[in-house]
Amino acid sequence: MEKKKFFINMGTQEISQVKSGNNESFIIHATGDEVTLLREKMNDMDSANTRAFFRAHVPIMSYHNDQSNDDYDMGMTGAFQMIYELGNDQTKAHIESMGVLSDKHL
Repeated sequence: MEKKKFFINMGTQEISQVKSGNNESFIIHATGDEVTLLREKMNDMDSANTRAFFRAHVPIMSYHNDQSNDDYDMGMTGAFQMIYELGNDQTKAHIESMGVLSDKHL
């Protein structure tokens, strides 16, 4: 399958083939299947974030024992790992400078 260039913005969880506004935080080259997998990771992050929002309104549930927060963190790490693996040299350098992945993932 042919790889195409995509622009990624993790803040808005945008994946686009068209450079627009500030969606060029990360640039990857990916197949359609790889983009689908990345989209699934971002959707999982969004779902975990929604669960965490509702949990935050229940005062008897402690934050540090919340599975939805852990799920969000794991999803974000997985998405950054995938972006790193598919990214161009500039994307890889940017992710390395952010320190969001431990050395064992790189």
